[in-house]
Amino acid sequence: FSWSRIADIDVAFPLLHGPWGEDGTIQGLFEIAGVRYVGAGVLASSVSMDKPFTKTVFSAAGLPQLPYVTIQPWEWNAYRTRSLARVQALGYPMFVKPARAGSSSGVTRVTQESDLIAAIELAREHDPKVVVERSALNPREIECAVIQDAQGKPIASEVGEIVVQTGPQHDYYDFEAKYLDGTSQNVVPADISTGVKERVQTYALQAFDAVGAEGLARVDFFLTDNVDGGLVINEINTMPGFTPFSMFPRLWEASGMAYADLVDHLISLALNRDLGLR
Repeated sequence: FSWSRIADIDVAFPLLHGPWGEDGTIQGLFEIAGVRYVGAGVLASSVSMDKPFTKTVFSAAGLPQLPYVTIQPWEWNAYRTRSLARVQALGYPMFVKPARAGSSSGVTRVTQESDLIAAIELAREHDPKVVVERSALNPREIECAVIQDAQGKPIASEVGEIVVQTGPQHDYYDFEAKYLDGTSQNVVPADISTGVKERVQTYALQAFDAVGAEGLARVDFFLTDNVDGGLVINEINTMPGFTPFSMFPRLWEASGMAYADLVDHLISLALNRDLGLR
């Protein structure tokens, strides 16, 4: 697009994933062009895309998480032995991830020391910064959607669960399970107690506020045997999947908001939002 064509847009709905889509870069372009857009601003988008920064913010907000280690590029190049020792202290199994990627790209579940270096190198093919997390034990993937009301107050949706068929194909919710082979299912509402549901919704709202999100987000959790109470936050997505069959719109449909109304609501929020600092 030419600059003049961008500036003529009334409102942008950036349904984009990954780097340059939900990491604050295109949001910054819209800000410079003076174009209103759906969703989080530059800072919230970039913080939510960078897993170690997200975890730091969640920790400051008092949200429960699993232990993790961040490996900076210089650490891996100059102090590999020390980096590996820090990671191994987490215990196996663990997940090795690119710090700023999505859709489980470059992610490996590691169960033994002999596979660790290869997993880190694979993650580094996607991002020179790597995060390693202790694996949740017997996890259930629980998700909650958040939008703002007309006054800007965040509200939480019904709670759902992603169920992946057990078997040798997948030992976690990987790229193929998400998009290719139909082995995952979005279950709405999740079969959980009222108490757990209310905790999920409360934590989702806290996470939304902690990163400074706007418009919409999907917040992902694990129900796990690792911690007392069982619930830990995994991540926040400031531009979640948005097909009619994706978890975010399904959660709002179960909460009484149809797909077309959801789209209309989010565009209305963006049109009524001030440009610049807010």
